[in-house]
Amino acid sequence: MTAAVRDPGLQPERTRLAWRRTTLSATVVALLAVRQALHSAATPGALVAVALSTLAWLGFLLVAHRRVVALGTARPPALAPRGALTAALCTVALAAFAAAMLF
Repeated sequence: MTAAVRDPGLQPERTRLAWRRTTLSATVVALLAVRQALHSAATPGALVAVALSTLAWLGFLLVAHRRVVALGTARPPALAPRGALTAALCTVALAAFAAAMLF
């Protein structure tokens, strides 16, 4: 039985665009966290949350960049479980740090 031939262009392109949109969303969240910290009393806890948000954003950015580059090949490999876990943890961390800044 032969393997099904898939369209090599459209699916990786849609996935690459989805990674770019998600990276843009994470960037907006990180920038809003910085803005919130600068316009509030800027307590030490808020500054720590901003620093941790920045680290989580950079981690997500690294995973997304690697994935976008991998999707540019003719036969892109599947996303490694470690990359998926890192992206998920960075996303949850951004949400947690944003919530911590509000309290």
